[in-house]
Amino acid sequence: MTTGQQTPYDLLGGAPVIGAIVNRFYDLMDEDPAYAALRAMHAADLAPMRVSLAGFLAAWAGGPRDWHEEHRGTCIMSLHGRMRIDPEAGRQWSQAMARAIAEQPGIAPQLGQAMTAALDRVAQAMSRNPATQASSAG
Repeated sequence: MTTGQQTPYDLLGGAPVIGAIVNRFYDLMDEDPAYAALRAMHAADLAPMRVSLAGFLAAWAGGPRDWHEEHRGTCIMSLHGRMRIDPEAGRQWSQAMARAIAEQPGIAPQLGQAMTAALDRVAQAMSRNPATQASSAG
């Protein structure tokens, strides 16, 4: 059933644009020293994360929900629950994502700004999540 309304996923340009955003995000994280703390939190091989983040963002923006099916309804917050995400890492994530979105040609400025603001709220919530602040020592 379709309502005739386009989702943010459609308005962004679908999988190719989501993929370009994700690839630019991880390239920034991998290459720009401004994101060194964020990069240090990730495995050497970013390929699996590129696939996962693209799937998550597609579903989040109203596209295919494959990511949710693969993760059996697990939310993004709980997947990051064991990581210590401090406010600086949250800030770095938000800045890299904002740059990746802004650098994509053809995204309407208002849509890009709304996406950036919403993802910033997610990053900030993760950096304040008590579960992400707990010590992994047990």
